[in-house]
Amino acid sequence: MKKLTLLSLLVVTAVAVSAAETNAPAWLSRPLSQADCINIALAQNADILKAKSDLKASAGVVVQTRAVALPTLQASSQVKHSEPQAIESFPNSTPPNNNWNSGIQIVQGIYEGGKLIAAIQAASATKRQSIAQYQTQVADTLLAVRLAYYDVLLAAQQITVNEASVKLLQKELDDQQRRYDAGTVPHFNVLRAEVAVANAKPNLFHARSQYRIAKNVLSNLLGYNLPREVLEDIPLNLTDSFDTAPWDIILPDAIQQALERRTELQDLREQVELQRLNIVNAKSGYKPTIQAFAGYGWNNSQFVDPGDLSYTIHGWNAGGQLTWNIFDGALTIGKVQQAKALYKKSQTELEDRSRQVELNVRTSYSDYLEAREVLDSQTKVQEQAEEALREANARFDAGTGTQLDVLDAETSLTQARTTQVQALHDYDAARARFERAIGAEQASVK
Repeated sequence: MKKLTLLSLLVVTAVAVSAAETNAPAWLSRPLSQADCINIALAQNADILKAKSDLKASAGVVVQTRAVALPTLQASSQVKHSEPQAIESFPNSTPPNNNWNSGIQIVQGIYEGGKLIAAIQAASATKRQSIAQYQTQVADTLLAVRLAYYDVLLAAQQITVNEASVKLLQKELDDQQRRYDAGTVPHFNVLRAEVAVANAKPNLFHARSQYRIAKNVLSNLLGYNLPREVLEDIPLNLTDSFDTAPWDIILPDAIQQALERRTELQDLREQVELQRLNIVNAKSGYKPTIQAFAGYGWNNSQFVDPGDLSYTIHGWNAGGQLTWNIFDGALTIGKVQQAKALYKKSQTELEDRSRQVELNVRTSYSDYLEAREVLDSQTKVQEQAEEALREANARFDAGTGTQLDVLDAETSLTQARTTQVQALHDYDAARARFERAIGAEQASVK
């Protein structure tokens, strides 16, 4: 009966797992390269989707800005009833106290002190600025995806390294236990080996935890809505490995490339242009405005059969209008002062950000060189550590070495493997940050 119950439980569990796998999204069952993750992020990442919405919203701002320079078409209509005694009239005449009129008119600004041309230029600058802001958000997000991808690879390899360390120390413990049982070593050797195994296990547990966290971070950046049946260990299957290919670039060229490509600087350049155009808009208050209009109107007659509202007078009309604020209470002076101050501020911001970009390039370049040097220095360390362990074991077996020598060699091997994996991760991460610093990804974002 107990066997039958256990079998039934296993069947139910298997069916549940199968159902979970069936309902799981397709990405859980297919391998993901870094390029796949980037493409998925471009389609699903929340920050990129919000940036797309901001880009669409800015298109509306462009339309509003350009509207100032375009003609307007206005239609109007009015029906009015007045008391007879409230209407002035000629003697012996009775004007109608019910009136109506309607018309349609097109109005075009001819000259507004430079505001019309500035509006067209501002619309173009706003469009370029919004595109630069979108590209900046995309570049930042893709960098985050790349770094998260590398973090998952690092955590996975750290698990392998720590599992190998625990396995190696456990083998040492088993060997010391056999020797102790044979009476060739003291019990102290067994205790020391047990402590070494116990000390190595927390690193393995931490690596597994970091692996789970790294996969959650990457899944979130990819915009995945994880099914509730997926537990803490997300079944991501990454196919790429760390890239150790060298990348040579001269620092002055990198700085120049960054100053030309970084969309943050393009954003600020367009901001400077918009602030310059705001000065033009502000100064337009000193100058007259000229408008032309043309239209067609209808209204009831005031003198021919006034009581008949159906008698209509209609026809075309056209004309022009000039207005000039001779004195506006110093309003224009204040606007000009404000616009000039903001223009100067935008120039300062551009200069400051340019210096920050150069500092970012220099810092990223230094980090990249350090990562390259560390990676090169670790090329043969692991082989040397493995050879040191082999020699330590041989000396211990021959009676010329101690157990401490073996444990030290095992610890050094684990450290060498850990450093090697970390160096691979740091090199790729430093290169990704350096590429972002010089705007190397902007060509693919555009």
